[in-house]
Amino acid sequence: MPSPLRSLLRPASRVLTAAALVLVASGCTGLGKYTWVDEYQEKPPPLDASYRIAAGDLLNIRVWNQESLTTQARVRDDGRISLLFLDDVEAAGHSPAMLSQQIQTRLKDYINHPVVTVALEMPRPIKVTMVGEVNRIGPLEIDVGASLLQALAGAGGFTEYAHKDRIFVMRQDDGQAPVRIRFRYQDLIHAEGRAPSFRLRPGDVVVVE
Repeated sequence: MPSPLRSLLRPASRVLTAAALVLVASGCTGLGKYTWVDEYQEKPPPLDASYRIAAGDLLNIRVWNQESLTTQARVRDDGRISLLFLDDVEAAGHSPAMLSQQIQTRLKDYINHPVVTVALEMPRPIKVTMVGEVNRIGPLEIDVGASLLQALAGAGGFTEYAHKDRIFVMRQDDGQAPVRIRFRYQDLIHAEGRAPSFRLRPGDVVVVE
């Protein structure tokens, strides 16, 4: 059974941990004022054309008129995939179009006039950081397109000390100052305003005060 002193110190230690992690995530710059999610002007994500393959991505590889070579492949931790005839193929760091050309060139030693297409079947999970009054603080892997509600569930929900109307997402776009976006739990669960449709991005920091 936890001592009364530990119970009193627990909220303070979580606040200090949250503050430290947020400062690290934001490059130790000022947090600034918060913006309600309904007022947040979200920048569009990068175009798929600039996507670079990385470990964990699931790729759909099609070779025209060669069903035995058409397959799905998961990019390994070493950045490579294994294909029939070709063994290991370096995939990480390439766009799908670049990888298509690489496979197509190498297949010319085995079949005539290969036509290869590579598509992203399922992207790798993204990483966000959960801090403050959640049951599991620290890095969290979530699916691309996951909502804030899904991230909170992945972190084990709120502690008994959480203020459910003081949920924040710290986000920093390239070349921009970090922005602090505020949410209310009631808006998330009752599908009110823009809160339920908000999608987390890699590098976001979720803070529950």
